[in-house]
Amino acid sequence: MKTERGRKRGARPVVFDGIGVSAGIAIGPAYVLEGGIAQVPEFAVAPEAVDAEIERFRGALARARRQVRKLRRKAEALPESVLEELGPLLDAHGAMLESSRLAGGVETAIRTRAVNAEAAVQAVVGQLVRGLEAVGDAYLASRGQDIREVGDRILRHLTATPYHAFSMLTPGTIVVAEELSPADTALMDPALVAGFATALGGADSHTAIMARSMGIPAVLGVPAVSARVRSGVRLIVDGEAGRIVVDPDPETLAEYRRKAEARRRLERQLNRLRGLPAVTTDGVRIGLQANLELPRDLDTALHGGAEGIGLLRTEFLFMNRPDLPSEDEQYAALRHMVETLDGRPVTIRTLDVGGEKLATALGERIAESANPALGLRAIRLALKEPKLLETQLAAILRAGAHGPVRILLPMISSVGQVRAVRAILARVVSRLKRRKVPIANPVPPLGVMIEVPGAALTADALARECDFMALGTNDLTMYTLAIDRGDEQVADLYNPLHPSVLRLIQFTVEAAHRNAIPVSVCGEIAGDPRYAPLLVGLGVGELSMAGTALPRVKQRIRRLAAGPATQRARAIMDQVDETRIATLLDDFNEGL
Repeated sequence: MKTERGRKRGARPVVFDGIGVSAGIAIGPAYVLEGGIAQVPEFAVAPEAVDAEIERFRGALARARRQVRKLRRKAEALPESVLEELGPLLDAHGAMLESSRLAGGVETAIRTRAVNAEAAVQAVVGQLVRGLEAVGDAYLASRGQDIREVGDRILRHLTATPYHAFSMLTPGTIVVAEELSPADTALMDPALVAGFATALGGADSHTAIMARSMGIPAVLGVPAVSARVRSGVRLIVDGEAGRIVVDPDPETLAEYRRKAEARRRLERQLNRLRGLPAVTTDGVRIGLQANLELPRDLDTALHGGAEGIGLLRTEFLFMNRPDLPSEDEQYAALRHMVETLDGRPVTIRTLDVGGEKLATALGERIAESANPALGLRAIRLALKEPKLLETQLAAILRAGAHGPVRILLPMISSVGQVRAVRAILARVVSRLKRRKVPIANPVPPLGVMIEVPGAALTADALARECDFMALGTNDLTMYTLAIDRGDEQVADLYNPLHPSVLRLIQFTVEAAHRNAIPVSVCGEIAGDPRYAPLLVGLGVGELSMAGTALPRVKQRIRRLAAGPATQRARAIMDQVDETRIATLLDDFNEGL
């Protein structure tokens, strides 16, 4: 006999374990995203651009191959029964991506027809599918679907097409996908999407950061989840434990509903701290500000008691659009946020794309890179394309006429970069003044993000060139330890408590103090109460985090004394073993 949801009575629910990246519990129907591309543009390519178009195809093909290899490695950890089903499918997809018939056919189509790569892929895939169907063999005909899926995978990398189906979801839906980009996540409405789960992704990927910022429970790195879940089935997403429960039985459902209610009670308790300052028991005041991914995060930040915006990521202005935002458009968006904050400061980071944070609007300005994290991104792109930077600086200056703003430069690695930006900023100021356009007066402070080891090691020199510094501990940890923070295969090696990372944080904080400029931490450790005693003990005066994290961090700060925290931080900095460092920190937290 089966229950109303089709499960045999007494059968245990299916459970998947992954990486919990955004705490909370969501219960609702699954919506499994398909990877297909609805429409593919076709246009002629100039003869002199054919070689570049072929290289663009090769880059997308290489990314698709890497993605399938990653999925295949993850499949090795699955139960044998699942591996028997999924392994051959991924092997087949990998073989198709390596096929000279597919790759050679697309390149030939681009060269002979002088069309764009997307149109060539679609044409060659269609030819291959029709050829299989014409044989009249049922098995070979079924392989046509695999070829279509492989073609869609390549097309998705070529077009960077975000999913557009989220607006059609019913409230409380849980999204399941092989992978979600930051642009995909930006399209989610928390009023509709209760949680999400993906097969790929890591705890400190930008997608994970956005999930935390939006307060959406999420679990990433769940092997085969999109292949093993069907749309409509009830799911539980436990974003803290990193667990997905498929079609839960009544007992499991009741247990998670109790956990969800307990979490809501805790949230209500923490909300009572909203109007209280973050002051230690011995009187040290710590500034708590919010990181903003999207304008809609602003209400969450204010509700959490943010004293300002410590990091406004401006990439949202460039996402999910084919063209670049104008100066007026950027100004209008920034002005709205500045005015909404009503006198609270807003730190606006200039455009930081590259690596996993791709913006469709930038098009060919960012070419394929063998290692995007080390390639053209952030301030490097801004200085190579100064018109992009000038437009953004002009919009920030104009928004600064309506309230206090600061300008933050991402991925700075040299004094020369700061000086170059100051020269561009001076030109923009002069141009706007000549046009009698109202701008911030005085010119907003100019700060640098410390995200690469080279910047931390030269923090004294940088501190003499800028007005403030912000530690971006996510990238700092990644670059210091040579670990891709979005790769779940090495996620366990990503550790902000590594002695080398802590030493670079200490170098930066001490350099800021010596040069009498403010220093903040705006990486993910700022929003984790576990790290609060260490950061306070190291002398960090400002923390910026997702708005949803503010109450918990404030609660921890109000329970600790800065004096003992400083003593414990000194003891930690004497250690060389990560495990010992973690023990010293956790023991201190347990005593609060």
